Amino acid sequence: MEEQSMQFRRIPQWIIVCLLIGAALIAGCSTPNQSAQPAAESAAEPATETTAPQAAPQESSAETTGKVQLGLWTHSAGNPDELAVIQEWVNRYNASQDQYEITIEAFPQASYNDSVAAAAVAGSLPCIIDLDAPTVPNFAWSGYIQPLPLTEADVAEMGVLSADVGRYNGQIYSLGQFDVALNIFARKSVLEQYGIRVPTLDEPWTKDEFMAALDALKASGEFEYPLDVNAGYTGEWWAYAYSPWLQSFGGDLIDRSTYLTAEGVLNGPEAVAFGEWFQSLFSEGYAPATPADDQGFLQGRIALWYTGSWAAQTVVDAYGDDALFLPPPDFGHGPKIGAGSWQMGVTTNCSPEATPGAVEFVISTMSPENIALMSEASSLIPTTRAAAALTEDYKPGGRFEIFYDMAERFAVVRPETPGYLTISNQFEQALLKIRDGGNVQDALDDAVDAINQDIEDNGGYGFK
Repeated sequence: MEEQSMQFRRIPQWIIVCLLIGAALIAGCSTPNQSAQPAAESAAEPATETTAPQAAPQESSAETTGKVQLGLWTHSAGNPDELAVIQEWVNRYNASQDQYEITIEAFPQASYNDSVAAAAVAGSLPCIIDLDAPTVPNFAWSGYIQPLPLTEADVAEMGVLSADVGRYNGQIYSLGQFDVALNIFARKSVLEQYGIRVPTLDEPWTKDEFMAALDALKASGEFEYPLDVNAGYTGEWWAYAYSPWLQSFGGDLIDRSTYLTAEGVLNGPEAVAFGEWFQSLFSEGYAPATPADDQGFLQGRIALWYTGSWAAQTVVDAYGDDALFLPPPDFGHGPKIGAGSWQMGVTTNCSPEATPGAVEFVISTMSPENIALMSEASSLIPTTRAAAALTEDYKPGGRFEIFYDMAERFAVVRPETPGYLTISNQFEQALLKIRDGGNVQDALDDAVDAINQDIEDNGGYGFK
């Protein structure tokens, strides 16, 4: 998509592209895989001919029940376990009161993205939608979702992980019930064999330790590569997975004090140091630049695997008690991981009569019992400690408790700006150039110029 086509307050292509790229690879309901990449690429084409499904008027009352009818759209049609949980949430809410009745329309993920984008433009969105965390600010800026009547004190009292609250310009727009955590999968036996310390959350690997570990594994000759970072993935994976490393070096994707420039944070000395290190992973043979697949670690061909906790069960199935879940290294400013998955919000298409019920339902999904129900069905991280305590995997002593701890301690939300699509896209383009041997400073400068131009073209995205 050409950046020039993005005009202030007009974003149909932006929504489509961001939803599609984000949904495919962000921490969410499905594991990134390279076979899915061509679909994500083709989905970025303009979808001007997409027809929005006709949503029933949200303020209408059912003749048989007398209740105000609320529609809910979800992307979960292709995930029966997840959809069953959402249906149970709805059943519980409908039975808890006699004023509102929610009905679900579930879409396969690909058609959901197009449908939401087209319906937003056509003004036919239902009252409640689920949406990917990085898209929340743009939906809010464009006037398609409304702020929830919640304060930061309210969400703190709920105990929600901060990165799973959708925010824009000082207001809260959505709430997330699950997330994932980036980590390094390893095998205990391999680290022991090569005298490599097992890092902990309190004592992660330093940059020097991490590189020493990679050197030892490389020198062993036992592996094709010491590390797999999924560099064959495309789209949102690059910002989601690699910007936390940039942040650990001391840089960032944008100056978060203003959200009006990337100058100095994405192309300053810290960012350049990150870029040079990132380039060395490939130029010095530590990681494959264009892997044929993401099975190297699972097949024993690669020693370490940097990816999301969505793969934890697969790793356990492959290696049992030998599997390790390690925090990312500390490159100088603490370990960092990406965060934010699917969340629920209320649209501006929801009538004044229906909105209180929609808000009440969204908040009800955040009860410990409802969050735990989703975690048990999906194996994803519950977003409150109280909910985690109700699950087998994330309770104290649970086999995946470490992922909750990582999300709580290390998560950095992707920039909460309507301009995030351009930021993500430009960061990916810069890192692809860097991966392939390009000049680090030039690649980052080009990204900064494009990001800053986009911000200017869109009037500051509401931050001026």
